[in-house]
This record gives sequence, C-alpha cells and structure tokens, in this order.
Amino acid sequence: MRVIIQRVQEANVKVEGHLIGAIEQGYMILLGIENADSQEDLVWLSNKIVGLRLFDDENGVMNLSIKEIGGAILLVSQFTLHASTKKGNRPSYINAAKPDISLPLYESMIQQLSKDLGKPIQAGQFGADMKVSLVNDGPVTIAIDTKNKE
Repeated sequence: MRVIIQRVQEANVKVEGHLIGAIEQGYMILLGIENADSQEDLVWLSNKIVGLRLFDDENGVMNLSIKEIGGAILLVSQFTLHASTKKGNRPSYINAAKPDISLPLYESMIQQLSKDLGKPIQAGQFGADMKVSLVNDGPVTIAIDTKNKE
C-alpha cells in the first residue's frame, strides 16, 4: 500500500457535482493498493498514519498527532499511485490491484482508520471520477509505502 498524506486546513471530494466527503483540519489521504497488499499492511499503515506527529505544539514544533488535535481524515482511493513510468510516456498501472482485491481493502482501511482515530472518517467513492479540493497546510506532504516498513 502506498499513501500520500497531506496536512490540510480543509478538504472535500465531489462526485458528479455532489459533495460526498468534507473535513476541516486534518489529513487528506490518497491510497493506492497493490495485489500483494494485505490486512497486515493495512493495520500497520493505519497505526502509522494516526500516530504521525505532523501538527504543531504550543512551541510551533510538529509534535502532535491527528488524534491529539482532534483532527479529521478524508480518504480517497487512487490507483495511479502505483503508476510505472519506466518505459515510454504512457504510465502503466499493472501493479495496481484490480477492484476485486482493492475495494475490500479500501473499505477495510476506512474501518481501521475510524477505529484507530476513535471516530468516523470521510471517504471518496471507490472507482468514481472524483473532484478533490484541499488547502494544504504548511505545505506538509508525506509519502509512505508499506513495502518500506523496515
């Protein structure tokens, strides 16, 4: 699994002009899933996301987690995170998991993040043409890949 985490002041996602998810302060997360990804990867990644200290404390130092500041999460599936650009100019998405694998893991990630955060999260619509808007705070953007845990 691969994620791009953006610390945001606000973020939202729309499908066909309809708002389906919105948050204020927190994380806008893009999630890409590969065929080899497992529930173990998902649990590790969720725990890592909720534990990251990316919010400023009283001294202006990034020392607080999203849970500590009462922040929100907006999760959006994004198979293009696994694009291969090694050959030619047209990306290949062969490493991205097909929906029969990625949809159940995406839904499990929504549940796991909600559990670890201690409250429901917002999410995009799997497989839809989504329009995502956000105000990146900082900017702070972090990439994590479960293949690089060690």
